[in-house]
Amino acid sequence: MDDRVLVFEGIHNFRDYGGYAARGGRLARGRLWRSGQHAGASPADLARVRDLDIATVIDLRGDSERAAFPCLRHDDFAGEVLFHPGETASLKGRAAHEEMADVIRSVDDAREVMVRLYQGMPFRDVLVGTWRLYLETLRSRDGASLLHCLAGKDRTGVGVALVHHLLGVHRDDIIDDYLLTNRAGNVEARIAAQSRNLSRTGLGEAAMRVILGVDAEYLDAAFAAIRERHGSIEAYAEIALGVGPAQVAAMEARLIA
Repeated sequence: MDDRVLVFEGIHNFRDYGGYAARGGRLARGRLWRSGQHAGASPADLARVRDLDIATVIDLRGDSERAAFPCLRHDDFAGEVLFHPGETASLKGRAAHEEMADVIRSVDDAREVMVRLYQGMPFRDVLVGTWRLYLETLRSRDGASLLHCLAGKDRTGVGVALVHHLLGVHRDDIIDDYLLTNRAGNVEARIAAQSRNLSRTGLGEAAMRVILGVDAEYLDAAFAAIRERHGSIEAYAEIALGVGPAQVAAMEARLIA
């Protein structure tokens, strides 16, 4: 297993997305963490997260998800949790990969739905608001940060990919980090935990595994939608996320060695 992945008992998809070659050097390790939600964390998990000295947690979930799956924290955890109030998914209280599960009848349906979800994700106001908090954290806050949503793969995946792109990480590394969801930690345990939320939809196993995984096609669809509307990722970052060249330079100064 890639040494950037940390395997926990009840937290899935937890990993370091630093360490990649970037513009002017290499992203720091131990400063940039991403994961799924922590509602099922064991006491040992909570102690281990505390020991990572995470200063800021950016929670990409919506209000309904936070109410349904409150993240557990160690009593000594000192990190500040940031989020933009509201719903970051288009249907109340459902993660991006759950939104259209009711209408999926085949693997092809599942792939089409995921592409459509990614095409719209960069333009959801509340999600964009939390991404803004995320990039502001990387620009101005000291210490390690953790970015997470429910599964740590879609909203988190696009957010991390945007940061990687802005910091000059090669596309191959951006895609590799994104696809690491499909093999990070105990994948079967993650799928089992997530599939419980989808059991009522009657999805077949093959289609369910499509929407519980990631594919480069999905991320490409999000980036293509951004470029179609804004011309470039950089223009989108400046207009939608408030991150222009000066803010990117500040991120580089903090995160690239």
